[in-house]
Amino acid sequence: MRAIRVASAALLGVSALALSAPAAAAKGDNNITPFGFSVQPSTIAAGGQVTLQLDRDNGGCVGSATVSSAVFDTITIPGNRSSATAVVDWDARPGAVYKVTFSCDGASGSTNLTIATGRTSPAPTPYPYYPNRGVHAGEGGTIAGFDLKEIGLGAALIVGSVGAAYHFSRRRTGEDGA
Repeated sequence: MRAIRVASAALLGVSALALSAPAAAAKGDNNITPFGFSVQPSTIAAGGQVTLQLDRDNGGCVGSATVSSAVFDTITIPGNRSSATAVVDWDARPGAVYKVTFSCDGASGSTNLTIATGRTSPAPTPYPYYPNRGVHAGEGGTIAGFDLKEIGLGAALIVGSVGAAYHFSRRRTGEDGA
């Protein structure tokens, strides 16, 4: 019986390894550009703000760069700057992965931007109605909205259940020898 467990565990492990190997091999970096780029954070909620970072230190991108995606408007990063910000569309699908493409001096590369499942709250809008008097207080508390019959019935149920629990916990069974 032990041999069956060991063999099935080994077969399951080999199967998992064999199925994950093609995905690891497909991860190869075909996105080589003379400049570096990134999107920070790489996971953001719809309506959030991302920073588009461009690495100009190696001289691979001298002129202005454009950054485009289906989830925000096309952004142009001028030649004298290395970053810009973009606001993710509110209608971005939660859990979706969008491609962000950086283009500069004829070269382009892309990275992924994942939309988180939560949403950030939109900018607050002023409430259109302002009351002209204060809060009507004094009706809260423990007794507001209840009548004495409901309170008495609730108290009786609680006392009855506690009494029944006490009775059954103290009751002797035939196995006790009494």
